[in-house]
Amino acid sequence: MIERSEPKLIAGNSNVPLAKAIARRMSLHRGMSVAPVDARVERFNDGEVFVEVFENVRGEDMFIIQSTSKPANDHLMELLIIADALKRSSAGRITAVIPYFGYARQDRRTKARTPISAKLVANMITQAGIERILTLDLHAAQIQGFFDIPVDNLYAAPVFSLDVMHHFKGRLQDVVIVSPDVGGVARARELAKRIGCALAIVDKRREKPGEIAEMTVIGEVKGKICIIVDDICDTAGTLCKAAEVLVEAGATEVHSYITHGVMSGPAVERITNSVMKSLVITDSIAPTEAVTAAPNIRIVPTAPMFAQGILNTWKGTSVSSLFDTETLSPIYEGLYGL
Repeated sequence: MIERSEPKLIAGNSNVPLAKAIARRMSLHRGMSVAPVDARVERFNDGEVFVEVFENVRGEDMFIIQSTSKPANDHLMELLIIADALKRSSAGRITAVIPYFGYARQDRRTKARTPISAKLVANMITQAGIERILTLDLHAAQIQGFFDIPVDNLYAAPVFSLDVMHHFKGRLQDVVIVSPDVGGVARARELAKRIGCALAIVDKRREKPGEIAEMTVIGEVKGKICIIVDDICDTAGTLCKAAEVLVEAGATEVHSYITHGVMSGPAVERITNSVMKSLVITDSIAPTEAVTAAPNIRIVPTAPMFAQGILNTWKGTSVSSLFDTETLSPIYEGLYGL
């Protein structure tokens, strides 16, 4: 049996509250205090990132917690430079915990003379010395193949299914899971299967990028509680328009479950003024004050899932077990009173 040192966390600046929550959760699991290692991640006056680790990490199993959220380039560089600092400090193994993997929407060439930025970012991460990735709901599952290192892609669906069963208890027979576009059908079908609900699709046709010409509902939603499921909410234009189309088609209520709340520009205002009764997002991206203050936006924590994923990676046990609602039920027992 290989003797392993305790897992050690280090956090960038993208989502410090999540890093601290993961550390607290790991402390509960381990029965001992777990805290991010003492380090500073700062910038020179011209914006250059500087990292200094104040603790010995030689031979340690290190986990960098860093989303590549807005500003995406700054946070990506922080991740790479933290990894380089750890590698040059003789860390035993470096795992990047990336709750939100930026550039994932650029996973293919949609037009001539465009990049595949997700592959470029994958190459940069690998070259920085990172040996494993733990992430959540990649925009496209095939991005795992862009890496030449192991990638564990966790899913929000098991947590969302627990949340839906808790908040819609006694009304599940009236719930319909809705995909906001044809590309997200697999994700919506997965959640519908977990909670035993029907599935519908909002088919959208674009005249040109950024403009939605027409939306059509495929499936029966009249008199139903519609739950829109997607991985990213950016400006919320498509999401709010889909909610309006569902209400026009006879839906009694519209709710949304989105993994990554990017929330750019007018997103919060649009959601607040929309016909949606609620939008549920995870804390994979640190929420702004506007997001936390919005009356119809609710945040589901991912720290319990990531803490268990980190511990399973450290111990060499199954990470795929976290794909099952049954596995996550006891982890989220305190939140949903299961």
